[in-house]
Amino acid sequence: MALWVNGTEVSVPDDARVSLLDLLREHLHLTGTKKGCDQGACGACTVLLDGNRVLSCLTLAAQADGGEVRTIEGLAGEGGDLHLLQQAFIAHDGLQCGYCTPGQICSAIAMAEELRRGEPSYVTLDLAAAPAVTRMEIRERMSGNLCRCGAHNGIVEAIEEMLAETAA
Repeated sequence: MALWVNGTEVSVPDDARVSLLDLLREHLHLTGTKKGCDQGACGACTVLLDGNRVLSCLTLAAQADGGEVRTIEGLAGEGGDLHLLQQAFIAHDGLQCGYCTPGQICSAIAMAEELRRGEPSYVTLDLAAAPAVTRMEIRERMSGNLCRCGAHNGIVEAIEEMLAETAA
């Protein structure tokens, strides 16, 4: 059994109880993904699995078998250039302590794809139309990622910038 982490093939641990979070942090030493509540309530451990956001603390490494995992370390482009959203987080002060930032960024990247696919959220007013990209829509879709420092406005502004630039 194997999976791909940031473009590198990795063996799934023999112990079926190992979470994806522990595989990333303890076995692969990719410490950008944070262990927050370890109960799936805070979103600090969010990573991308086959392009979808998952809580790595609640996902067994074995469940990711054959999949492609991208962590915050794997978002930089060729030559180490920061991802557009990482740059926007810096420009809009979308971080203070930075603990939630990797999960916020991974979640927002997946959220942008959900919007592009036209997937509705709880606050989408017209289920027959593409969701409008409003602050309320962004906040609802990001509600599983908590920021204890209060950088929410900067986070939303950074996401708005990324969505505007990728839509063009």
